[in-house]
Amino acid sequence: MNLNALRAFVVKELHHILRDRQTLTVLLMMPLVQVILFGYALRSDVRDIRMAIVDPTPDNATLELQSRFLSTMRFRIVATGQSTDIIEPLFRRDKADVALVFDPDFASHLRGTEPARLLIAIDASDPNTGTTYLNYTRAVIQAYQAELSAGSNQVRIVTETRMRFNPTLESVNLFVPGLIALVLVLVSALMTAISLSREKERGTMEVLLVSPLRPQQIIVGKVLPYLVLAFANVLTALLAAWAVFHVPFRGSVVLLLLESILYTLVSLALGVLVAAKTASQRAAMLTAMLATMLPNALLSGMIFPIASMPRWLLPVTYVVPARWFIVIARGIMLKGVGLGILWRETLVLSAMALLLLVAAMRSFKPRME
Repeated sequence: MNLNALRAFVVKELHHILRDRQTLTVLLMMPLVQVILFGYALRSDVRDIRMAIVDPTPDNATLELQSRFLSTMRFRIVATGQSTDIIEPLFRRDKADVALVFDPDFASHLRGTEPARLLIAIDASDPNTGTTYLNYTRAVIQAYQAELSAGSNQVRIVTETRMRFNPTLESVNLFVPGLIALVLVLVSALMTAISLSREKERGTMEVLLVSPLRPQQIIVGKVLPYLVLAFANVLTALLAAWAVFHVPFRGSVVLLLLESILYTLVSLALGVLVAAKTASQRAAMLTAMLATMLPNALLSGMIFPIASMPRWLLPVTYVVPARWFIVIARGIMLKGVGLGILWRETLVLSAMALLLLVAAMRSFKPRME
């Protein structure tokens, strides 16, 4: 083996990496960002559980149990009522995680021989988090029962559980909507950034500039095939979810396809913006991965609940497009909701698409000219 030739080759590659400052910056920042994101996002405990209370006959016993939930600092009562009619709209609008329904004779049964009954309804569209909600709720009720049973009195509180939207607690119902978001980002943002940066790096972009096409038309021509490919990937993913994993589909297929196109436009615009801001294909690939894959996997609620993240990290999740798309996909597929409930998420994605498209066009046009 020619050691001198190997040494010269290694020095040349190292010099090439050091000269590409954008790639070097991304390589140095990526481990730091990964450690911080993984450290704060990879948490399975839940700190903010939104609870709805249905209490037909409020009295000291029901109010005392409600105060026990509030004293744990994990529960937050978001709605109270005397009828179970308030539960379904709250769950469908993602305004509550748990509903606690008191029996009308709850207080009298605590003092008598009959068991006092409670109904616990859980939004189980996220089965892992739903199980955690149920365990925390039962722990508070059991502690309250043990305290009342101290001494000669024997108090029995019987709980009944209902898991809404995912009664069998199938994990695929949680992950498939998130996987659709990751696939669209991979095809749209990452491939677009690599494709456009490769054209710039090879110098073939200048050849297109002598054509009658305007810069905006060139960009549209470059990203339109990826939009078509992403749409085909959505159809394939939905077919696999229905045929292979038997994920329930309770909403409008047309609405989900339209929302997927909107989310793809956001990803495409982000890919064009990354390509405009980077000078090499390697830097574009690393930057696109850092800006899309990691946040979409860790900060979107796909795997780890957003409620378990620190408060200072919550505003960061608002700028992650996958957070809003996953809420849309789960709402349509698992809860069967429509645009009347998902209008806010749709509006956020529309604003993101508009802002990113304008920023991408303005960033790319001076470089092309």
